[in-house]
Amino acid sequence: MTAVASSPSARSARLGLRATPEQEVVLRRAAEVAHKSLTDFILDSACLAAEQTLLDQRLFMVSGSQYQALMDLLDRPELANEGLRDLFARKAPWDTK
Repeated sequence: MTAVASSPSARSARLGLRATPEQEVVLRRAAEVAHKSLTDFILDSACLAAEQTLLDQRLFMVSGSQYQALMDLLDRPELANEGLRDLFARKAPWDTK
């Protein structure tokens, strides 16, 4: 997944942060290597890390009864769903050409 992109003119929220001089040197050096402004480098890196953090939420703790309720739902036979049948019968908009 790619980091959330935005143009500088579309930015309206202001974020502030404090860094050690050493952190600033590393960030500026990395931004130069990436041919980005310091702001773009920090925002891109932070958004990428945030997306990865959100995507890594794979372990969900539930009680034994909650787990069994889920298993019971998954074991039930499916019900007819005309809406889904209609949806999957349609051609995708990107496949119309």
